[in-house]
Amino acid sequence: MNMRTFAFIDASNLFYGGEKSLGWKIDYQKLFQYLKEKYNIHNILYFGGAEIHNFNYDYLADETVPIENLEKHLLALLKDKRLNEANIVLIGRHLQRVRFYLKLKQFGYNLFLKPVKMYEQEDGTTKRKANCDVDMAFHLMKEKDNFDRIIVLSGDGDFLPVLKYLKENKKEVIILARANRTAKEIKQFAGGNFRDFTKLETHIKFSEK
Repeated sequence: MNMRTFAFIDASNLFYGGEKSLGWKIDYQKLFQYLKEKYNIHNILYFGGAEIHNFNYDYLADETVPIENLEKHLLALLKDKRLNEANIVLIGRHLQRVRFYLKLKQFGYNLFLKPVKMYEQEDGTTKRKANCDVDMAFHLMKEKDNFDRIIVLSGDGDFLPVLKYLKENKKEVIILARANRTAKEIKQFAGGNFRDFTKLETHIKFSEK
């Protein structure tokens, strides 16, 4: 039987700390190819955050930040002669991130991007957050009739109720996550269906041309 397989990527959990934390740089085109070849995946859904700098995002109408429009918005901001150097550097960095997302889209990832929000903490400092857990859980349920098997690239314990439900409904669930960032209950749930993402280094490491 040809199992219809979807992958769900929780970017904040899987890629937290980036290259420093992982010790090597991911080649996202190779990751896409690996998932396709290894699991014959039909759809790869990527959940992450984007800094939007007052871009007019419509929470009620849009399911994801329209990344091409955001790129134009940030480029227009950089033309503002009143910007100080720190703001130019910050917007430039966020523009690089947008272009990274545009590359992912070209490779074939389906992007679900949330605006990063600022939260004031008790100690007076601000924290930036784009928590996509609810969005990913929603799409896991929304798409459940379209797949027989899922590859979940996250070790976040918050997904356990949804994953248990899917398994009870005869869906095969494979967890592909970083062992040291995977909740104990997720490892217990996955059992033999847990795969350590860090062991993919030889397959998906970015090598300078």
